[in-house]
Amino acid sequence: MTATSPSAIAWPSATRQAAFQQWLAPLAVQHGLDVASLRPASADASFRRYFRIDGASHRSFVLMDAPPPQEDVRPFVKVAALIAGAGLHAPQVLAADEAQGFLLLTDLGRQLYLDALSEATAGQADALMRDAIKALVHWQVHVDASSLPPFDEALLQREMALFPEWCVGREFGVTWGETELKHWAHVTRRLADSALAQPQVAVHRDWMPRNLMVCDPNPGILDFQDAVRGPLTYDVASMLRDAFLSWEEEREIDWAARYWEQARKAGLPVPLDFGEFWRQVEWMGLQRHLKVLGIFSRLKHRDGKPKYAEDLPRFFAYATKVARRYRELGPLLPLIEPLSGMRGEIAYSLR
Repeated sequence: MTATSPSAIAWPSATRQAAFQQWLAPLAVQHGLDVASLRPASADASFRRYFRIDGASHRSFVLMDAPPPQEDVRPFVKVAALIAGAGLHAPQVLAADEAQGFLLLTDLGRQLYLDALSEATAGQADALMRDAIKALVHWQVHVDASSLPPFDEALLQREMALFPEWCVGREFGVTWGETELKHWAHVTRRLADSALAQPQVAVHRDWMPRNLMVCDPNPGILDFQDAVRGPLTYDVASMLRDAFLSWEEEREIDWAARYWEQARKAGLPVPLDFGEFWRQVEWMGLQRHLKVLGIFSRLKHRDGKPKYAEDLPRFFAYATKVARRYRELGPLLPLIEPLSGMRGEIAYSLR
């Protein structure tokens, strides 16, 4: 990527630009940073954005710009320390201005799991996913969840409520009547009960290929600031039924079984019956997919990021498959099938 001067980067205000440059100046001296090499690295669905900057000995660093009050970097700093203490690979926080939302981080490289898996052979994909499974089990055993916020009833319901508000109402312009609301309450109650009954561990909340890096040691872990103490299957569901990459169910089950076997050996309290474990994964995944349908619609209508909505059919397909499979979740079908029909044929590539 061609280097640009700091002044070439767009800033929401001259005040924030000046604050960033004032914060960066002494760090440039301390770490041997080439300020002229500062350039955009990436952005995400939040208000955070990232820059890359070159240092001495051909080393690069990453800078996070997380403007308050929309973003709070303190959870990122806290969870980064928990991950380091667990012996996993994540960006190290080298300097932080928590009040202003600026962080200097080590750079894990440029190859996302998402890109690597999209181009990988079956054997290469399996090797990458086995590394991700091994790291997830290690995360669940060694990351201390006691100080993390609880993934409780209120949060579960708040996440699922994004679906009727933003996807049903805003994306499709549909208003539910009494019958639809009754069906929705039944399904969300069952999903919440299943999640709350599971053993509690540290939950990344987005353990998926877009947030894992191919690096040494593998994988590198990104975007962990929203970690909570919650259901054991949540990150398994995130990994297997991804927002941007879908797999044949045979491969999903194979990787789920590998996780289940490793988790049992590591002493994690997974169900003794794999069939019950797989049900928990599917139900947990459905809770997440309803949330994501709402979030992607909100990104389009509130935040001016319409590209995310292109993946709504993927999530309707996930949700439809699970609702059809379990009798208790059947009342969801008349709520989602008219919407997926309005979106058009559900089509997405499986690997």
